Amino acid sequence: MSEQRESDFFYGFLFLWLSHFILYFCSQIEQDDTDVNMNENKRWLDNINSPEDLRKLPLEDLTDVCSELRRFIIDALSINPGHLGASLGTVELTVALHYVFNTPFDRIVWDIGHQAYGHKILTGRREQFNTLRKWGGISGFPNPAESEYDAFVAGHASNSISAALGISTAFELQNESDRHVIAVIGDGAMTGGLAFEGLNNASNNPNNLLIILNDNDMAIDHNVGGINRYLVDITTSQTYNKVRYDLYRMMRKANLITEDRRESILRFNNSLKALISKQHNLFEGFSIRYFGPVNGHDVSDLVHKLNDIKDMKGPKLLHIKTQKGKGFKPAEDSATEWHAPGKFDKKTGKRIIPVELNQPQLYQHVFGHTLVELAEQDKRVVGITPAMPTGCSMCFMMKRFPERTFDVGIAEGHAVTFSSGLAKEGMIPFCNIYSSFMQRAYDEVIHDAALQKLHVVFCIDRAGLVGEDGATHHGVFDLAYMRPIPNLAIASPINEIDLRNLMYTGYQDDAGTFVIRYPRGKGELYDWRQPFKILPVGKGCKLRNGKDVAVLSIGPIGNNVRKAIEMIADSSPSVAHYDMIYLKPVDEEILHEVGQHFKSVITVENGVRSGGLGSVVAEFMTENGYTPIIKRIGIPDKFVEHGTIEELFKIYGMDAESIYKEIITEAAKL
Repeated sequence: MSEQRESDFFYGFLFLWLSHFILYFCSQIEQDDTDVNMNENKRWLDNINSPEDLRKLPLEDLTDVCSELRRFIIDALSINPGHLGASLGTVELTVALHYVFNTPFDRIVWDIGHQAYGHKILTGRREQFNTLRKWGGISGFPNPAESEYDAFVAGHASNSISAALGISTAFELQNESDRHVIAVIGDGAMTGGLAFEGLNNASNNPNNLLIILNDNDMAIDHNVGGINRYLVDITTSQTYNKVRYDLYRMMRKANLITEDRRESILRFNNSLKALISKQHNLFEGFSIRYFGPVNGHDVSDLVHKLNDIKDMKGPKLLHIKTQKGKGFKPAEDSATEWHAPGKFDKKTGKRIIPVELNQPQLYQHVFGHTLVELAEQDKRVVGITPAMPTGCSMCFMMKRFPERTFDVGIAEGHAVTFSSGLAKEGMIPFCNIYSSFMQRAYDEVIHDAALQKLHVVFCIDRAGLVGEDGATHHGVFDLAYMRPIPNLAIASPINEIDLRNLMYTGYQDDAGTFVIRYPRGKGELYDWRQPFKILPVGKGCKLRNGKDVAVLSIGPIGNNVRKAIEMIADSSPSVAHYDMIYLKPVDEEILHEVGQHFKSVITVENGVRSGGLGSVVAEFMTENGYTPIIKRIGIPDKFVEHGTIEELFKIYGMDAESIYKEIITEAAKL
C-alpha cells in the first residue's frame, strides 16, 4: 500500500471512528414544532421589497420575519385559494436561502412551485400576491417570464436537479464559477426518475451544485415507496451531523484532510460507515456529500449551515426535515386535505365549502366508484396512480381493495410500464394519470403498452383546460399526442354515463390499449349510476338532426355545443350535432355523411386544434374529396395562462355563447 493510501486510510478511519462514536451514543434532537408566534407590532414584510432588503436585517430578526411571512401566506390564501401546505413548510428555508445567497445573481431552482409562495412574496411580488392564479395575475408556479428571481419553470415534479445542474455547468463553462446554484427538491419529487438521472450526472460532471432535499414525508397524499422509508429512517441525528461536520472542519484546518484527498477519504468513509451502521447513504453512494437531516424550521441554524457549506467544492446535498402546513394546526394535522384547501376561515381553521344541493357528481368520483364496481366483478382489475389517489378518487378502490390498488409515487413513466407488466400477465390495469403528467410517460405508452397491444386502460384525468394552475397543468395536448400512436383506441365521454360505459368497454378482454380522457370537475347528470353497456369502438352518435351546419364535438365540451344550439331559433339555421365519442378509430360513417350533406362544418374540442378532432376531420375531408368549409374551435397554438375555466372558455371561444355566435357566423356564409 502506498504512503498516500496509508495516510488516507488512517485519517479516514480516524474521522469515521470519532464521528460514529457519536452516532451510537447521542440521541436524536426533535424538531421544534412550536406554532407561529408572530409579533403583531412589527411589519417586516412592508420593508422587504427584494432579497437585498432582507439581507440588511440582523440574523436575530429572521425568526420574526418568518412568522410574519407565514401569517401573510395564511391570510392571503384564506380568501384567494392556492397551495397552502407546502409553502408554509418552506418559510424558514426560503428566508434562509435569500439571506445567504446573492439572488438573483445566484440561482435558486424550485422543484414543484407549491413550495415557492414565500419566494414570490420576498422577491417583489408581495403587492401582487392577491392576484395569484388569477387571469392576468401572477402564476402559482415559478416562471422566468414573470421574475428574474425565478430561475426555471416549476410545475411538474423532479426537474430541479437536472435544470440546476445545467445552469451550474453553464456558469462553469462561462468562467462564472463564483455564482452559486441551488436546487430545492421535495414534496414527494424525489421519487421521480428524473431526479435520480440528475443525481447520477451531478456526481460525474464538475460542478458546485447544492441540492436541498425538503423532506416533509408528503406529496399530496402521503409519500410511498422505499425512497420515502429511507428518508424517514436515516439513522444519523442532528447532533451527530453537527459534531461530524465540526470535526471535518477541524481536521481540514489542521491540513489532515485536503480537497485533493477528499474524494478517496470520502469513499473510504462512506464504505466503512455503511459497514458499521448497516445502512448505506444513498446520496453519498452517488459521490455527493450529504449533510443532515437538520431541522428545517430553525432559520438561524439553516443560515449557519448554508454559510458553512455554500463554498464547498463539488456537489453536495443538505437534507432538511420540515412539516407540511407548519404553523397552521389544521394544515399540520391533515396535510392532504390542506394541500390546496380552497377558501377557509383562518381563525377557526374550517374550510369554506359552498353548499351545493342536488349537484352532479365529479367526473373523478364517477371514475372512482365505477372502478370499484368493476373490481368487485373481476379480480383481475387493478388500479394504478402516480401519487394522486385522492385527487383522481382511486382512494375508493384503495379502501375497498388495498391489495389491488397501487400508488407508485411521482413516477408516471413507471406507472405506465408497471401497468403494462401487470397486463402482460393477465391483469386488467386501470392506470389513472393527469393529462399534463401523462406527457412524461409518452415513450412508455408507445414502447411498453401500445407496441405490445397490451390490455391497459389509461384514464386521463384533468383533460382539457384546468383553470388556475395554468400552463404547466392544462391537459390540452393528449388528444393530439396520443392520436399518432398505433394500436390505441382513444375516447372521451360527453357525460358521466358514457364515462362509466367507456370504462366498461375498455375493461372487455378484446379492448387492447384503451385511452379515456375526461375533465376535472362536475358532470351533467344526477342519475348517472346506470347499468353498464358497451359503446362500440369507433362509433359516434348523432344527437341532433340538421341540414345547414354540422357541429362535431368530442367529450364533455359537447354540452356547451348543445346549449349553444338551444339558443338558436327553431327556424334558422338548422344545425346537426354529432358526438364523435372516439377520436381513434374515428367514425368514418359519420364523416362521410357530413361530407356528403354539409357545406359548413364546425369541430369543437377541449384541447389543441392542431392534431386533434379538427385535424382528423380536415384530413378525412381532403382525402375523400369533400370540400366543406371547416371551422375548428379549440386551443390555438399557444400556452394558455391561468384563470378560471369560465374565463378561459370565453377567451378561447369554447363557451356556449361563443359557439352560438360561431354557428350563426358560419351559417351566414352559406
